[in-house]
Amino acid sequence: MPDGKPNLFVLTGGPGSGKTSVIEALRAAGHGCIDEAGRQIIRQQVAAGGDALPWSDRVLYAEAMLRRDLENYHQHGTSSGPVFFDRGIPDIVGYLRLEGLPVPEAMMQTAKDLRYAKTVFLFPTWPEIFTQDSERKQTAETAEKTHQAMAEIYGELGYQMIDVPKAPVEDRKAFILAAAAGLC
Repeated sequence: MPDGKPNLFVLTGGPGSGKTSVIEALRAAGHGCIDEAGRQIIRQQVAAGGDALPWSDRVLYAEAMLRRDLENYHQHGTSSGPVFFDRGIPDIVGYLRLEGLPVPEAMMQTAKDLRYAKTVFLFPTWPEIFTQDSERKQTAETAEKTHQAMAEIYGELGYQMIDVPKAPVEDRKAFILAAAAGLC
């Protein structure tokens, strides 16, 4: 496996597990953070009347996420401090597999070649905080399957996963910062 960017940390797991809340807390504390590409794409596509949506054209949606994630990876890959990503390129592979769609060879190769820090923060499903909204239409059952798909693809790609405890946002933020400090 190629060496990764030791300061680019991915937060992954199923939808509704608290990743975005922790990203927002990390950002508020002054850390570099990258928002989830999927939600950004959904907002843009809905506003523009586009089809690159998970409920319209999942392949176009995955391609749009990949373009956004590539931009973010390259833009922040030279950062000297830690940068926290709400999902990474391997999440797109996991998404396509979860949906039963083929993963383009070039996309899989990109996930293999463009490496993040070797340790990924895996958020467990947490039914007590899971909610649906206009962008998150998945069910709690799908959230669990997504969590499993993400754990599988990151493991397959040789990443080590740290399970983020179910705890208040500030505690989760402190946990991630402490772990990241030991890894940079």
